[in-house]
Amino acid sequence: MCGRRHLSVEERNSRKVKIGKVISNKMDKTIVVAIEENKKHPLYGKIMKNTYKLKAHDEENVCSIGDKVKVMETRPLSKDKRWRLVEIVEKVK
Repeated sequence: MCGRRHLSVEERNSRKVKIGKVISNKMDKTIVVAIEENKKHPLYGKIMKNTYKLKAHDEENVCSIGDKVKVMETRPLSKDKRWRLVEIVEKVK
């Protein structure tokens, strides 16, 4: 029997999804998204804010700076891009 395993659609689409804020859209078809996470310190218990940046693929260049967006993990698209835009949750006014 073959050692390959066929993935169902649900298993394949269970990728990481994150919500963040667009901080740069200067590159063509690429946005930089800042993700904020609150983590509890393991010893002292203090809640600390951790911010990191992701590069995401924006096919139609529809995002602007300040938009709240949802991004999903995908295959590597370039050296730094591993995420793609799913939807714009909230447009900036």
